[in-house]
Amino acid sequence: MPALASSPQPSLIRTLSPRALRAAVEAHGRYLKGLPAGTRANLSYVDLDNVNLEGVDLSEADLTGARLAGALLARAVLTRATLYGADLRDADLRQAKLSRCDLRGACLRGANLSGADLSACDLREGVIATHNPAEGFRIFEHRTRHGELDYALARGAKLTGAQLGGGFARAADLTDADLTGVSLQGARLNRATMNGADLTKADLYNADLSGAALRRAVLVGADLVGASFEGADLTEVLRAPPPLIYVDDAPLHEILEAHELYVASQGRDGAAAKIASVDFRPLKRLKGRRLSGLWAPGAILFGMDLEGVQLQGANLAEADLRGVNLRGADLRGVRLVGAQLARADLSGAQLGPLTIAPGRVLRADLSRAVLRGANLTGASARRVRLIDADLVRAALDGCDLTSAELPEGFGG
Repeated sequence: MPALASSPQPSLIRTLSPRALRAAVEAHGRYLKGLPAGTRANLSYVDLDNVNLEGVDLSEADLTGARLAGALLARAVLTRATLYGADLRDADLRQAKLSRCDLRGACLRGANLSGADLSACDLREGVIATHNPAEGFRIFEHRTRHGELDYALARGAKLTGAQLGGGFARAADLTDADLTGVSLQGARLNRATMNGADLTKADLYNADLSGAALRRAVLVGADLVGASFEGADLTEVLRAPPPLIYVDDAPLHEILEAHELYVASQGRDGAAAKIASVDFRPLKRLKGRRLSGLWAPGAILFGMDLEGVQLQGANLAEADLRGVNLRGADLRGVRLVGAQLARADLSGAQLGPLTIAPGRVLRADLSRAVLRGANLTGASARRVRLIDADLVRAALDGCDLTSAELPEGFGG
């Protein structure tokens, strides 16, 4: 990724004292709020290596060619900022907001963009050239430093609508990344790490994905014409479902209607559904449905709307619930052992114990479940089992985990 050199001309890079930087950031804050004495921050070609700007709002700031190697920018707001040709090697950009940011030509080797919002940003190749009377125009490039990673970590990053250069895509760990609708036409993605990535409606025309890791990747509606997958790991790749799902010659929607009747009549009418490994996606949504006790291990519910659904005591072990809307759902006593819940919205959900008889309760079991980037804000999860669960980047603000069995070493 061409950009600035490690040894630019003295006239190009400038320094700011900590006091001057603080003043620039404060003036920028006033600028964003429309207050008097507000000034848009111009930090172009400033040496900001290893600076601490965690959580700072630099939306719309000019950071063209800035040195930000090793900078602490976690949760920083850089929406619509200009970072053309910036040096972001080894920078901590976890959960940073970089939507509509100009990152053309930026050096991101070793940068941690896990959980960052890069939607609609421009990550194409770019160069910076300066004029020297003796040498004429000179193009600068970052030189690899000993021991640094040669790729960016973009696990769980949101890249919807982003313009990606083939260089970035090839040199990034895009595990669990949201690449919905992204154009990667002709990109060289050979040996790329894209496990769990959502490539729904992505343009992969003539892309080279040979040797790429694509376990559980989503390729629904993607343009794969001319794409090469030789030697790629396509285990459990999710493609478009059929328009209708039948189980033992019965339409899936009728089976669920019979199950709801069984629940409403307390077993007098209808029939309890036992449907393993069924793809529910053709139903689009199960919002507010009464599906208590549903037995559907291995079910595919990817991206569906299940807001307010009642699934008390249901068995959804090993199910694919990535990106599912489960806001306010009743999941007391649910079995979600080994389930995939990355990016799922469980805010306000009930995950506590379910009383099944006087003095007897059934606990919700999410042991070994993958909850990377899931939202459990305000959820009730008393006594929930989360043994060996993956809670990386999960939002747990206000989540009641009283007496929960948490993963070993979990910091809360």
